[in-house]
Amino acid sequence: MKRRSFVGGALAGTSVTGAYAKPQKVRAGDIPTTTFGKTGVKVTLIAQGGARMDLHPDVQSAAAYVRKVYDLGVTYFDCARSYWDGKAEEAYGIGLQDVRKNVFLTTKTSKRTRAEAEQELATSLRLLKTDHLDLWQMHGVQRKEEIDRILSPGGAMEAFEAAKKAGKCRFIGFTGHFDPEVHAELLKAYKNWDTVLMPVHAADHAYLSFEKTALPVAVEMGIGIQAIKVFCKAFLLRSLSPTECLRYTLSQPVHVAICGAGTQGQMEDNIRTIQSLKKMSPAEIADVRKRAIVGQGVYTGTTMEYWKKKA
Repeated sequence: MKRRSFVGGALAGTSVTGAYAKPQKVRAGDIPTTTFGKTGVKVTLIAQGGARMDLHPDVQSAAAYVRKVYDLGVTYFDCARSYWDGKAEEAYGIGLQDVRKNVFLTTKTSKRTRAEAEQELATSLRLLKTDHLDLWQMHGVQRKEEIDRILSPGGAMEAFEAAKKAGKCRFIGFTGHFDPEVHAELLKAYKNWDTVLMPVHAADHAYLSFEKTALPVAVEMGIGIQAIKVFCKAFLLRSLSPTECLRYTLSQPVHVAICGAGTQGQMEDNIRTIQSLKKMSPAEIADVRKRAIVGQGVYTGTTMEYWKKKA
């Protein structure tokens, strides 16, 4: 199931207007911002996720979509070297080329050695048509052995620190969605992280919870926190509305919700939600958490969070 593949304007604002009400027109540019942790940078509360660029038929179509998202007012663009075999970065580079100075641009590398990471950074900068990233991240850290590889001599951290010193990236962070214990350990192992990215959604609490294990560590460190899996690849939409999903995530101590919207209608839904965002009360959070896991088969014997480590 592809995330939000079956929703668009029809479910916009369901908590207020009802599922079949005509959605209000998006007010372009009117997107709330927040200070991104200790970076001090103002960023939009939602970001475009690069992983869904592969829903477009070609790079030019994806680039046109990226520009539409920018025109709607989103200025945070998440990407990775591995997305769509590099074509996601290419689409971002084309779509954002003449507005680069106005956006917060990120990408990621899955490489764990200095030499390999530096090679990927050079490719990313070329495809993104920029001389620097706002945020460069170690992508998809899963196991404790990777921590040693990253932080040991010749490891990827040397490339990240060198890139930051040379002005090739402003900030550094890491990402993952596999094991919250590994996330917490890597946060503690290196004190100069600027950001972290992790799953934060209404069903996370039920199994290997990042919200319980890794998120408090990041909050204590004061770093920028990015939330992913907001809609759980659409699985949560069996029990919750898109509005409830996004409100839940942004009611947690995170700065940015990365939304893998693949269509303009989906991103407009997200924008409408945050333009009238009201954080959930403790009672609402408890209710949404319960419905997320017992509603209509989100959990059926095994976790639907297939991206997490198996128990």
